[in-house]
Order: sequence, then structure tokens, then C-alpha cells
Amino acid sequence: MQISSDRHEYPAHWEADVVLRDGGTARVRPITVDDAERLVSFYEQVSDESKYYRFFAPYPRLSAKDVHRFTHHDFVDRVGLAATVGGEFIATVRYDRIGPDGTPASSHPSPAGEPAPPVSDEAEVAFLVQDAHQGRGIASALLEHIAAVARERGIRRFAAEVLPANSKMIKVFTDAGYTQKRSFEDGVVRLEFDLEPTDRSLAVQQAREQRAEARSVRRLLTPGSVAVIGAGRRPGSVGRSLLDNIRDGGFTGRLYAVNKAFPPELKELAGSDGDDGGDGVPAHRSVRDIDGQVDLAVVAVPAEQVPEVVAECGEHGVRGLVVTSAGYAEAGPEGRERQRALVRQARTYGMRIIGPNAFGVINTSPDVRLNASLAPEMPRPGRIGLFAQSGAIGIALLSRLHRRGGGVTGVTGVSTFVSSGNRADVSGNDVMQYWYDDPDTDVALMYLESIGNPRKFTRLARRTAAVKPLVVVQGARHGAGPRGHAVRATRLPHETVSALLRQAGVTRVDTITELVDAGLLLARQPLPSGPRVAILGNSESLGLLTYEACLAEGLRPHHPLDLTTAASAADFHAALSRALADDTCDAVVVTAIPALGGRTPGSVGDAALAEALRSAAAATPSKPVLVVHVELGGLAEALSAAASTAPRAEPPAPPRPTPPAAPPRPAPPAGERAPAGSPVPAPVVLPEDAHLIPAYPAAERAVRALAHSVTYAQWRRDAADPGKVPQYEDIDEKGAAELIHAQLTRGQSPALGIEETCALLGAYGIHVHRALPAPTPDAAVEAARTLGHPVALKVTAPHLRHRADLGGVRLDLADEEQLRRAYAELTRQLGTPEELRPVVQRMAPRGVDTIVRAVIDSAAGAVLSFGLAGPPSQLLGDMAHRLVPVTDREATSLVRSIRTAPLLFGWRGSAPVDTPALEELLLRVSRLVDDHPEVVAVDLEPVVVATHGVSVLSASVRLAPPPARDDLGPRTLPAY
Repeated sequence: MQISSDRHEYPAHWEADVVLRDGGTARVRPITVDDAERLVSFYEQVSDESKYYRFFAPYPRLSAKDVHRFTHHDFVDRVGLAATVGGEFIATVRYDRIGPDGTPASSHPSPAGEPAPPVSDEAEVAFLVQDAHQGRGIASALLEHIAAVARERGIRRFAAEVLPANSKMIKVFTDAGYTQKRSFEDGVVRLEFDLEPTDRSLAVQQAREQRAEARSVRRLLTPGSVAVIGAGRRPGSVGRSLLDNIRDGGFTGRLYAVNKAFPPELKELAGSDGDDGGDGVPAHRSVRDIDGQVDLAVVAVPAEQVPEVVAECGEHGVRGLVVTSAGYAEAGPEGRERQRALVRQARTYGMRIIGPNAFGVINTSPDVRLNASLAPEMPRPGRIGLFAQSGAIGIALLSRLHRRGGGVTGVTGVSTFVSSGNRADVSGNDVMQYWYDDPDTDVALMYLESIGNPRKFTRLARRTAAVKPLVVVQGARHGAGPRGHAVRATRLPHETVSALLRQAGVTRVDTITELVDAGLLLARQPLPSGPRVAILGNSESLGLLTYEACLAEGLRPHHPLDLTTAASAADFHAALSRALADDTCDAVVVTAIPALGGRTPGSVGDAALAEALRSAAAATPSKPVLVVHVELGGLAEALSAAASTAPRAEPPAPPRPTPPAAPPRPAPPAGERAPAGSPVPAPVVLPEDAHLIPAYPAAERAVRALAHSVTYAQWRRDAADPGKVPQYEDIDEKGAAELIHAQLTRGQSPALGIEETCALLGAYGIHVHRALPAPTPDAAVEAARTLGHPVALKVTAPHLRHRADLGGVRLDLADEEQLRRAYAELTRQLGTPEELRPVVQRMAPRGVDTIVRAVIDSAAGAVLSFGLAGPPSQLLGDMAHRLVPVTDREATSLVRSIRTAPLLFGWRGSAPVDTPALEELLLRVSRLVDDHPEVVAVDLEPVVVATHGVSVLSASVRLAPPPARDDLGPRTLPAY
């Protein structure tokens, strides 16, 4: 238990685990009085040069006074943080509050009767890093954490004095991205910098986060040595299966078998079909007995034995763990606590964990060839990265990608595979960081049962999708995630989360089949330039099915070209060449059925057709080509054979002399058959990066995959110019902040009253139509005189609000007589005025009733939503969503994203409404919640969009203390 040093309680919330530049981890925590011996030991391991840089003079050892000073902190004016590994200090940082003259300052209350001096907001900061750990990014991580602590304690500026020769520390400060001032005096460099995060400091922080987390995953996927702990002497156990799979997969590094049950005399473990001894895997009773570095330990022992194994691995310097053992959070509360203890223990030693309850990891790179999983075969190498939280789904994904015949074909392979199990530590976010700049991965496929940090996930997904496709299928969409996953709850419905993922560029699909379908197309075909699709083939019916599927997916298909069942390979080649050369075509779907009743002269064969399609597509490589085949397994295999990385049965024949090529024949006009005997271009050996043509057994599956590709391509084009967040001159940000502060200070209800709501929205240029209470008929008449006829009479009781279908609204009341009659009807039909709470409001111009909402979700962040008002839209769930802040381009797309959007643009001859005014309203609401995180909910309903302008008829706002923004704080791993 940590003991408070002085004035304040120990700030446990400052403790954090961080990933360092080299992929290892360290624990950051406050220094306390208990750390005296650790501090002395740490200092003794620092070189004389580093001590000189810290104290500007030879300083061989710390005095008792120094130790007291550096371990006694009040956690306000004097704070020290340490980075620890294995419980020992590897670096320290401290700040001391200073006054304008550079002397120590205090925020303590002044003695009675003395005037209180102004509290200084400046502090002096200093670092010391053990020489053995310099270059790991520890000082940069500590700077982020000490800056966050200082901001919490009212410090806004740091000052640091550094010797000019200490270039490493100067670089730590200058590279941090804060606004700085630099001076040189008396042989010392003085740096001063504001601690308020800037766009550059956040960008620097996120870039460092990406590099560190990517390297932490790379250490797990590219080990030079692996120890399987729990490998038995005989086949059948999980540990022995993992060992055999690593060995049989051709792992290029050193492999060890570890089991404390091994007899002392056992030195090697032979293959599954041999006896112990001989040229087998080195066997050891403990990882401590291994002579040399172990990069990765694959743990397959009972859960109760795992802590001992982790301790041995940590003490031996193992860099990472894959824990396949079960019995953790998926087993209930006791297992959840066991899982927390596992993560804490591993992080103590700077190790990261995949698992527990993991299926394993695979890396098909020829330099690694690691199959540390329960998959019995190494997948084909390829360009697709796979992440699955479920082992069963991981098996299904690997199986479907591995199959050549039936189902989806057009073979490509896997670059890396991670099945995270309970994902107690390494998550999909970490693997995405690795894939972002992995040169071996072109497409990322993810099966997620839970998203632990949606805000970070969408940020990383947006960056990843900007350079390579990211396809995601979500499990557990309509209920809680697996018990093994400890995630923060979100109030947002699944549909909203899906919309936010699509906004971030994620290709979100519903099934594993769709995941593979889309992944294969995106992995081996170029992105289409638009939605225009050419369809050609030898079956009129299959072509029509494809045409209808395109229309259903929102594509723009050309009328199918029927080549008839007698079409030859040359006919297919000529037709595909024409389609790809057509400037009005963005993609081509080829439909093919086998010849019936035996092959007729000139009819198409599998290999010939595949070569014809490949050669035609190679001539125009900028457009995607897909094949829909029916019971044509040979074609599917032939389409992928040229660039397949699967082992070949025989080596290729030596090249033969090539005769002079005949002049190329022009392609026949559209609708004409190629003349008999027309040559099909000779087969070519495709380069490794050639575009394979994926083949699908159903038109609907091929077209859906193409639709995903079209949507993603459009997102890539839009992301290149995302727009901007407009700056409106009439926004009174300061006035709104004062109103919010006053409201929260008074401690009133989080829901603002009508007057406060109108005032806050008015500060952002959002004007709400005035509504006057009408508790009696005479009050209603007086309100109408004040506002002017025509008016509307509405009830505002919670159970009737926004329920015009129940008769709680009377419109276009032109005079006093109509108003009194309407008042009597409402009270007679629905209840007393006290129950109904009627109000009178001046009629707004006629238009389309819409809803604008914003809500702050603790997990996902601020979300802006838009839809049409009324039961039909609510029943259909027809709402569109965007993350705040919203740009002008995103506001435009938000309005057009709902299915009922045609009602805004002149549907069935109606007048189009003022959508630019609506978009401006959306942007102003976005600015409000982005500028003031205390605004946790805004509800504008209805918003009437007329031919000119918008009218907000009702509004509500809720305030609350701003939720924590972990994406703005220092880099940390999820707490356990």
C-alpha cells in the first residue's frame, strides 16, 4: 500500500501502464516515502555523465537530505513520478512549483491574517533516465504524464534548464509539440513551454503511440525465439499441439519445449511420431534454464500455474506472452480477478499478453513462418491480416480463406493472424496500429465481439482506412459481449455505433461470409472509380440476376451483355476488353455457366476462360473485375493459379523459344462473335502483386462485395478533402461558457429551463420559436395576442410531447374563436390543463419536420444525429449519425444519409426545402457540444425546414460535469 508523503492523499489515479518506443511496457506511478531504497539503488546505476547532466556538477551519490527531498511530495506543489519495470525504478521525473523569480512557490493557504499571494502556475521540471534504458522513449512518456498531473494541479507552464551538451533531453522537450520559448544564459539552455495540448502535441503523442503499440505487436509476431511452456512428451495436449504446429510450420527461429514435469535427463523432444532424443526440440524444465534470449513464450498450462510461469518469464527477460490457458474472466468473477492479476503481473515485467484463452498467432512471412496457434496447418502466405476475438471464428476465417474450391475463391493468403481470446491486454486497436504501416498487409479483416475503446477505435480506423481497407464484422450486436471482455458500457444503439464506424471508413459487414467476400475483392482488385457496372456472360438469366442485385445495392448497372452459351474464351476476352475500355464503366461483373451436354467445338474451358479473363483484365488494371460462376470449380481454381503461393506439384517447365508474334487482331464490335480460330493471348506468369480475379458462387455475394468496394472508394476520395469546421462570427463562446458555469455552480437540475435553453442556444445562433404557457383559455388568448395569429396550440406533457398522432397539436388557429374551440377540444379529449401543460406558439412556415440531436457518450464521444420527425422514421430507425466535430462536408452527407432524404429534395413534385440552412444548424449544434463538453445532450424537435430557413419549435439541453477524455490525456494502456 502506498503512503501519502505530505499534504494530499496518494493519487492512485496517476498510476498507469505505458508502451515504450521499443514495444516494451513500463509502470508509471507517483514516488512516495516508501521508495527511498529504490531511489538510491536506481541512482547508483546511473552513469556519472547522466548525473552531471542532471545536477550540472559531479554528483556521485545522493545524500540523506536529497533522498528525503526526492521522496517526500505534497502531490500539488512538489510531485515526482517514476517509471518502473519489475518493481524497480528505471527513470524519474519531478516538478517543483516556482514563482516569477524562479524560487519555490506554494499553493498552501496563507497564515491567518496574512494576504494570500497569487498562486503560481509555473513549475520547474527535471528528468533522470538510467543509461541502460535511454532511447526507449521513457522521458517522452513521462513528460506526457507529468504534464497531465501539472495541469490537474493548476500548473500551466513548465520551465527546464538543460546543459547544451545534453542534446537528448533538449530533443525530448522540443519534439513534444508544445508552444515553447528558448533562451541561453550562463552556459545553460532554458526552455519554457505551455502545457495546454496543441494540435501538434496531440499529433506527436498519437504518432508515438502508433509506433510504440505497433512495435509491441511486432515483438509478438516476429520473435527470434519461442518457448512453448506446457508442451508434453506425447501428442494430444494443447501445449504439444502448439509445439508441433510451430515446428511443422517451419519456424525460422529457435524453438524450446518447457515443462516442469520433464525428467532431468531429457534434453530434446522429438516429433510427434518419434521418440525423445535425437534431432528434436531442446527441452527444459523451466524457462530459466534456457541459455539465451527468449522473445515469446506460448503458455499452455492450467490457470493456477500461470502466475509462476509469468514470474519465471519476467525474470528471464521474455518479451511477450501468448496465453492459451482458460479459466479466466470467461469463467466468472473469480476468473475475472485472476485475469486482472495476470495482466498486472505481466506488465510489472514489461511484457504484453495475447489472451488469455487465446487461439494463438500466425505470421506467414518467409523470414518468420510462425504458427503459434491451434490451427493444424500454416495458411498460405498472402496480403490479408486477420484479427478475431473468438477462436472458433478464427478457425472459420482461416478455413474459408484457405479453401480453393466451392464457396468464395480467387485465392489469396494471410499475412498475419491474431486470435486474442479474452483480449485482456493486446486488443484489436493494437493490431490495427501494427497493420497501419505493415508492408506485408494490404487488407485488414476483423471479427469483433466488443470494442473496448470506441473513441480510440474510430480514430485508429479512420487513419488505417485512409491507406488500406479495414473490414469489420461485429458479433454480440444485440446483447452483452462475451464475459471474458471487460469493456466500458455505451448507451449508443448498435446501429449508431455502426454508422460511426462507417464514418471512420470501416467497411462494416454482417456475416463472416460477407467479411471474406469483401476482403478477397479488396485484397486483389483495384478500387472502382464509381458505381457504374458492366455485366457480361454466357447466361442471360444469371446476367439479369446480377443486374437486379446491382440495383438493390444502389449501383448503376448497364444492361447485361449476353454472349450465349456457345461463347468461346476469345468471346469472353473480347467482350471484357471492350467493357474495360468503356469510359462509362467503373467495374465489370462476368457471369459464367458451364457448357451443357458436353463441350461443343469452340466452347469455353475452365483454364482457357480463366486465362482469357486474366489477360483482358491485365490490359486495363485500373478497373475491378469479378466473376460469378455456377458449379464451375475448375474456373475458380484456374483464376487464382497464376499467382497462388500454394506449393506446386511440379516445378515449372523451362521456357521454350517464343515464335514471332502475329499482329494483334482488332476486337470485334459489340454484339458480334469473335471469328472462329481467334487466338486467345498466350498464358503469362503474373507478378506477385498481380490482380487476381475473385470468383463468387452467387450474384448477390459478388455484387454486395462490389458495393462495399464502391462505398469504400468513395470514402477514400471524400477523406482526401474532409472539409472544415466553419467559424461563425456571431457565436458567443465566452457567454455560453459563463452561462454553463453559473448553471453548474448553482447545482440545479441538469435539464435547463426554457429560458436558459433559449439563451444558451442563442449564444450559438440557434433561435427557438417562443412558446407561451396557456394554463387557461384566457391565457391562451392573451398569448396569441402577444405572438400574433395564426398560432398553434400544443400540449407539452411528457407522455404526449412530440405525439401529434395522438391529437395533442392544433395548427393554423387564425382567431380567438378557433383558439378557444381548440382549447376546449384538447382538454375534453386528453385531460385537464394541469395534466396537458398547453402552450401557444406562433405558426412557423410550412416545411418538413426533422429532428436534430447531440449526445455525449462516455465511450464513443460526442455524436450528432439527424432524421425526420414522426412515427414512420422512428419505426424504421431512420436516423443518421456523425462524430463531433462535424465538418461542412460531413453535414452535407449527414442530411443525405437517411432513407427518407428525398422528402427534403422535392419528392413527388413537392418544393425542395432549404437544406443549406439545415446543414448550418447541424454545424452550430456540433460546435456547441464540441466547445462545451459540459453540454451532454441537446434535443431539437421538431425542426421545421421550409423552402427558406429553418424553425426550431422545441428544444431541451442537459448539462453535467464533463466526462473524462482519455484520448486527450497521456498515453496509457487500459487499467486493470
